[in-house]
Amino acid sequence: MTPGTARRNAVPHRERPRIGVVSLSQGTRPDDLRRGLDSVLAQQGVELDVVCVGNGWEPTGLPDGVRALALPENRGIPAGRNAGADVVEGDFVFFLDDDASIPSPTFLRDAVALFERDPSLGLVQPRVVDPTGAANPRRWVPRIRKGSPTDSSPVFSVWEGAVVLPTDVYRAVGGWGAPYFYAHEGIELAWRVWDAGRRAWYAGELVAHHPAIDPARHTEYIRLNARNRVFLARRNLPGVLRPLYVGSWAAIQLARWWRHPLRLRTWFAGVREGWTADCGPTRPMSWLTIGRMSLAGRPPVV
Repeated sequence: MTPGTARRNAVPHRERPRIGVVSLSQGTRPDDLRRGLDSVLAQQGVELDVVCVGNGWEPTGLPDGVRALALPENRGIPAGRNAGADVVEGDFVFFLDDDASIPSPTFLRDAVALFERDPSLGLVQPRVVDPTGAANPRRWVPRIRKGSPTDSSPVFSVWEGAVVLPTDVYRAVGGWGAPYFYAHEGIELAWRVWDAGRRAWYAGELVAHHPAIDPARHTEYIRLNARNRVFLARRNLPGVLRPLYVGSWAAIQLARWWRHPLRLRTWFAGVREGWTADCGPTRPMSWLTIGRMSLAGRPPVV
């Protein structure tokens, strides 16, 4: 299916929408995984096809109504999600990380209603809340001007732990970017939704639960963060914009970490890797998409 097809197709209206659900896990958080799966199985007004993908793990002890898909090795987060999406069926696909859950039993039906009311939407990310009452990280609201977390808006990146897309849009954009392995695949997914003629949407009225943790806690995260910034530019931007995007983020990191030379050394090593390593297939977005994103508030150079 081409991006143009995704642009033309309307979301089908069904009394009980069919939703394929992909839960990805390495088996290290069994209690959290069970909580998330139970929250999915409690959904009302929808038909579900649920798979738990074991990334280098054989899922066991799953609740009734959940299939297991074992991958013999850890393929990385985006490739693991793609493997699950390949085996579920539905008009929509919902990705839920194994440490996330959806507290409302009408979450999925409410998400589908957003697509039915506004056919321009191609992806919905909910508001993320730590259920213990801990402070919610600002990064969970994926926009420059954060504002109130309850305010909805178009966005140009997503928090990947709970995301809903029409299946035809997911197929048209090529799924998640497997070469990233971890980090920034949510930016590419949002960009490609825009390039398919739709909008990525942050829905402040929908809520997903997730513990508040700091992802920037190890050097591997810093390296992949930098490498994948370059991958993102190489895979999705016209050639003239690639150095602008990478350069703007280099300036941001210098401003943030000029007192932390070891972090900067790791980050710039990741940048070098990003320019030299295989980033997978490239699909530069159109200048029309760049114009639409700019008019909506964020040109893809920052």
